[in-house]
Amino acid sequence: MEIVTVVKANGGCEADRRRLRRLRCSVKDYDWGKIGSDSLVYRVYAANSDVQIDPTRPYAELWMGTHESGPSYLEDADGSNGVTLRSWIAENPKSLGNRVLEKWGCDLPFLFKVLSVARALSIQAHPDKKLAKKMHKAHPNLYKDDNHKPEMALAYTQFEALCGFIPLQELKSVIRAIPEIEELVGSEEANQVFCISEHDEEKVKSVVRTIFTLLMSADPDTTKKIVFKLKRRLHLESQERQLTDKERLVLKLEKQYPNDIGVISAFFFNYVKLNPGEALYLGANEPHAYLFGECIEVMATSDNVVRAGLTSKPLDIQSLCSMLSYKLGYPEILKGSRIRPYITRYLPPFEEFEVDLCDLPSGASTVFPSVPGPSLLLVLQGEGRMSTEASADGISMGDVLFVPADTEIHLRSSSDLKLYRAGVNSRFLYSL
Repeated sequence: MEIVTVVKANGGCEADRRRLRRLRCSVKDYDWGKIGSDSLVYRVYAANSDVQIDPTRPYAELWMGTHESGPSYLEDADGSNGVTLRSWIAENPKSLGNRVLEKWGCDLPFLFKVLSVARALSIQAHPDKKLAKKMHKAHPNLYKDDNHKPEMALAYTQFEALCGFIPLQELKSVIRAIPEIEELVGSEEANQVFCISEHDEEKVKSVVRTIFTLLMSADPDTTKKIVFKLKRRLHLESQERQLTDKERLVLKLEKQYPNDIGVISAFFFNYVKLNPGEALYLGANEPHAYLFGECIEVMATSDNVVRAGLTSKPLDIQSLCSMLSYKLGYPEILKGSRIRPYITRYLPPFEEFEVDLCDLPSGASTVFPSVPGPSLLLVLQGEGRMSTEASADGISMGDVLFVPADTEIHLRSSSDLKLYRAGVNSRFLYSL
């Protein structure tokens, strides 16, 4: 569907620069994705694409942005793919706004995604900028860029994840309750956890680093034997008592990834269950694994992942264990703040991005005020009409649009409309 351009008598070039640009986006068929029409990614991609897609394959991630591993393309007037968004921005740098251009150059600083997770992703972490540069230089085939990758996941359905290390008191309970951990790391090392206080933060980090590194570094034969022993014990105990949520999760992970050290390491992490509309964010060097559900994800423009379990992809256990921050405690859950009628903002502590969620009832209208930075818009439900000073058009599920800096957007829904906006963090844009 072509966007109608409004050309005023004066400033036609300026109006064209502020015109919304429809995008065609890239999809990833990783094997942990949901299959065919069960996948939100599949349904969005089917609506966004003009090609026949296979309904029998997994559809894991939809990428919206400029990263070369999954570029977005401007939609030509005939509906076909045109130039990449990155190429268009390079020719139209003012579309980013001055502050973004000065800070990050001719590129979007964020990458926007939809995820449909049927089974657990790898236990992983993302490097900080210093480590990312080092890893990219040493292994450019594995680490495709030199950027850090803070990220935020906003639940679309109920969404489950492992995220960060559990608090110290809970870790002590885990070491007591799960004898298989002591078998893997040794009793002397495991018992160190009972000799430390949460007030000695550096000592806590040192002990947890030692125990976790020993666990993750266990040899495959020992791991196989201990995972089997753990599984057998939990199955027997389930006949006598109700297993905990974490124990049931561990049995589920063992079915998905038999004999994997990630099965036992799950006991070390917070088990987070997000309701739709809740979000969690992750900085560099924080361990996590998404488990199940569908979410909207935004991150700094990077695809750097260091993996250590629950995957058939290459592992880098020593790098992951050495890079982690070893902060203990439950992650902050963002519920968003209402910034105007029908619009809720999720604002993490990272300069590169924020997300707005617009839930617009049928027949209602609202406005996204102009901001001095670029945005990407994603429609996940309903239909409506979107207009700016320079263009106006109908929108529906599957539409993805690039919004240049300094562009005010007026929205009116013709059915219940759910729309997400990813943009540069407002604290950065408006900081002195």
